[in-house]
Amino acid sequence: MTFKIASYLRTTFIQIIENPEHVKKQLLHWSQQFREVVFLDSNEHRGDYATFDCVLAAEAFTAVQTDYSHAFDELNSYQKTTKDWLFGYLSYELKNDTEQLKSENQDVLAFPDLFFFQPQKLIFITENQIKFHYLNLCSDEMESDFQAIVQLNIAPETAKNALEIKQRISKSDYIQKVSKMLEYIQKGVIYEANFCMEFFAEEAAINPLSTFTALNTISKPPFAAFFKNNKHFALSASPERYLKKEGTTCISQPIKGTARRFPNQEEDERSKSNLANDPKERSENIMIVDLVRNDLSRTAQKNSVQVAELCQIYSFMQVHQMISTITSTLKPEYSAVDVLKSTFPMGSMTGAPKIAAMNCIEELEASKRGLYSGSIGYFTPENDFDFNVIIRSILYNESKKYVSFQVGSAITAQSNPEAEYNECLLKARAMRLVLNPDATE
Repeated sequence: MTFKIASYLRTTFIQIIENPEHVKKQLLHWSQQFREVVFLDSNEHRGDYATFDCVLAAEAFTAVQTDYSHAFDELNSYQKTTKDWLFGYLSYELKNDTEQLKSENQDVLAFPDLFFFQPQKLIFITENQIKFHYLNLCSDEMESDFQAIVQLNIAPETAKNALEIKQRISKSDYIQKVSKMLEYIQKGVIYEANFCMEFFAEEAAINPLSTFTALNTISKPPFAAFFKNNKHFALSASPERYLKKEGTTCISQPIKGTARRFPNQEEDERSKSNLANDPKERSENIMIVDLVRNDLSRTAQKNSVQVAELCQIYSFMQVHQMISTITSTLKPEYSAVDVLKSTFPMGSMTGAPKIAAMNCIEELEASKRGLYSGSIGYFTPENDFDFNVIIRSILYNESKKYVSFQVGSAITAQSNPEAEYNECLLKARAMRLVLNPDATE
């Protein structure tokens, strides 16, 4: 089946494909020729809120890039003016735009705080259908691009990284810092905070495509993302949705609670059951649910904020996760960007009370978060959007030859610093395995 549909800005070209998974790989390889790329992969997690199997956005026609100052206002203006598909990211540092906060920790990656672009070339795969949705100015390239993609030969390739991975915070420093955070909890300054630490490699050269492919293959998360902006790369195997807007419905799905997977089925089921019934993990999750409910209520119609799922267990390749789903109905006077601004950064990566938690995070963490615990996603022309949480992700500045990933855990009154440290190592395992197979622990 082949047909074209023309609209005001874009023309659509649709084809049926026999092997969607292989075409997906061809599509990602083909995209590497462009300066700007966002590739989002659901890895066949076709849940209630899935929109497509994967999407590629490439080659900017217009773009916005800025630091945190008035960033949401600039994004709001850009999104309303463009009235088209936009892809990009929100960094954690945009917290300084929404509250009287600061970011003074070390930042070697040096990514802009916000970047979005309007792609000339937009390609979706849904089941056995590939849809090209190009700006009219390049719509005559759709058929030739399709042929180039499906005829692309992909040589067998694996990530051949052997980086020396260092920790920004030692185990002893980590335990000391978490103990300090527990003091703040005991004094009533905070109830919970997400405390993170950085792993990094200097003078590092990696192949972003093969590294992402390896990370995605061993994780297969529902919100995987390959991001490229010239020399800046984010390779994300995120299992977590930050926020989705669909019409007037907003959907947030915070993760709090992690348990190890095991090859033995009986042991794996025990791990899953233990997570589901762990009072500390449930307490962490419920605290963040309350925070998200409060954030969504700022733009929600009266009595519309609902908890659709509470503390449900979802199993992924590396870990079991405890996930809740909160929904709301948006008031008509609020824009898409208003919803993001009123809920960002996401509660699962901050804590409660939110501002106090972010102040504690700034004091005790040793690295600027930047993209980590920010979000990659997109806006549609209809003012809908979908954004992940940038966790389980490798960040790479090719110019600076610097590779970084961060992991964290929620600190509550019941936290044991040693156990929290071990949870961080568990979350770091997939990234370390990809960056250096000989340094998995």
